[in-house]
Amino acid sequence: MASSMRPCRFASILRRQGLHSQRSFSTAAQSPLICTATSLRTFPRAGSPFHTTASRRTDGERPPTDFDALDVMGNTPVPATSVDVCMSDGFQLNSGAKILDGSGVLLVGGEAFSWRPWLSRGEKRLLNKKGQWEVPNDTFGLLSLVWPRPDLLILGLGPEIRPISPELRRHISSLGMRVDILDTRNAAAQFNLLARERGVNDVMAALIPIGWKEGVGATW
Repeated sequence: MASSMRPCRFASILRRQGLHSQRSFSTAAQSPLICTATSLRTFPRAGSPFHTTASRRTDGERPPTDFDALDVMGNTPVPATSVDVCMSDGFQLNSGAKILDGSGVLLVGGEAFSWRPWLSRGEKRLLNKKGQWEVPNDTFGLLSLVWPRPDLLILGLGPEIRPISPELRRHISSLGMRVDILDTRNAAAQFNLLARERGVNDVMAALIPIGWKEGVGATW
């Protein structure tokens, strides 16, 4: 048993002579090796550097990222004038109020008003001869009673987007308001978001029903 515990002669030669030349290495390689299984067991096997056990969560433990906590508007109430449903001939608001019979709607200052901007023309048309969306300036006369005025007007022009006339754009600018032009579905969604985020006093909407047809109206 004493011989089995001796260190390898090859290792002793390397420590004594070093690897100074190829010749000394060859001489050492020719020496008999005395290495046993007992000496090999003195070098433990290295463990894996990576932890591969699947992580587990106990019941009731919150996940690492709680996405519900990231909803900064979760506690913000939905305005009563938010648009819940866009119908072909009108709208239904979050308050439960409905605007029907083909009427549009003005949403300003937390209030809703039925809006028919085509009546001033005597016919159900909202486009001028150039194909631009244009209504008389007095159709926005309600804004003369509102102070402070909203900073942004969102126009929903029905089922599709049209350019508005330069005259109408100048009139809206003279009221100190910016204008965002969209189709009615996207305009309603934009108003809902901004009214909840910024407040109903900073943004207003003027919406035409999605069933509007030029010369026919929204009740056909």
